[in-house]
Amino acid sequence: MLYATLRNKVEIPMIGFGVWQVDNETEAPAAVVEALKTGYRHIDTAAIYKNEEGVAKGIKISGVDRSDLFITSKIWNDDIREGKTKEAFEDSLKRLETDYLDLCLLHWPVDGFVDAWKDLIDLYEAGKIKAIGVSNFKEHHLEALKEEGLMTPLINQVELHPQLPQPDLLDYCQDEGIQIEAWSPLMQGKFLDIPTFSEIAEKHGKTPAQVVLRWHLESGHVALPKSVTPHRIRENFDVFDFSLDADDLAKIDQVATGERLGPDPDEIDF
Repeated sequence: MLYATLRNKVEIPMIGFGVWQVDNETEAPAAVVEALKTGYRHIDTAAIYKNEEGVAKGIKISGVDRSDLFITSKIWNDDIREGKTKEAFEDSLKRLETDYLDLCLLHWPVDGFVDAWKDLIDLYEAGKIKAIGVSNFKEHHLEALKEEGLMTPLINQVELHPQLPQPDLLDYCQDEGIQIEAWSPLMQGKFLDIPTFSEIAEKHGKTPAQVVLRWHLESGHVALPKSVTPHRIRENFDVFDFSLDADDLAKIDQVATGERLGPDPDEIDF
């Protein structure tokens, strides 16, 4: 396992297990058990995913000690807008059956995010969260927090993959000491349509998905692949025994189009 070290010295596993669109009752417990058996120790969920209870059940079944896990959840937009960040946080703790989070994020930069960030800082300073951050924030959203004189987020989780490498945002976050996390790191499967990844995979005796995830690691991103299929869960974790060379990285750079697969944070209406 590789780890990134945040500004506050907290270590975060660089391959996490994402559970977006994973059903609470039928999929989450089994998928989490399989992931933890495979070796994942970082689980990324959110209140809006409505599967925090299933994640908790999977953790309990797995027998892995809570102290060995890095668990992330997120404050949803309605709670940010309504000033209910602290209440939403406590609700997530109950559903996850834990008394702290390793990481809590504001899910999107909706109206009220500055006050919500102040509430997260309070929870962090009270010792209820080991690290706090934001999700889907652009540079101007991060600047709004800076202008208020507030703590800089430790993490920014954004859509990021070879098609959308976001170099300007990466440079900004690096300068500010903000760790980048990538959601949809596997381009929602679109990597399968790009021959570059198959060619590099054949060269290294790996799969195209493993090449994409290795690109994230070597770019310094924390990546959050998601699957409920056991062999893919294992495949996505088996990325620590090879490296990409300069030629590989140059070829992957050519994949960039700047096209988003998800919403633009400046245009959301949810």
